[in-house]
Amino acid sequence: MARVKGAMMTRKRRKKVLKLAKGYYGGKSRLFKTANQAVMKSLQYAYIGRKQKKREFRNLWITRISAGCKMNNTNYSTFMHGLKVAGIDLNRKVLADLAHSDPAGFASLVKTSLTALGK
Repeated sequence: MARVKGAMMTRKRRKKVLKLAKGYYGGKSRLFKTANQAVMKSLQYAYIGRKQKKREFRNLWITRISAGCKMNNTNYSTFMHGLKVAGIDLNRKVLADLAHSDPAGFASLVKTSLTALGK
């Protein structure tokens, strides 16, 4: 029986890695071994970055809501609790956009939140 050396699959696998490494500096874009290391590390960074992006956006939204609350003489936690008691179900992304682009509308939400708490 003929011996199978697997050259086609090896070439295919290497071409895939080198394609992902396109644009990297020096040997990282031309040599398989270094390109493979660089690509594996890049994919790790990309995976971690997708998680960090979610954290950073949530942090930004909370900061914007907090700033809007301070302009209306309350704090973030009181405001969010008041919204929950009032039954207003808006997520932080929408609230941050309101605080940023429509201060008057956000002020009415703060008022609603405080009346629900009895303040």
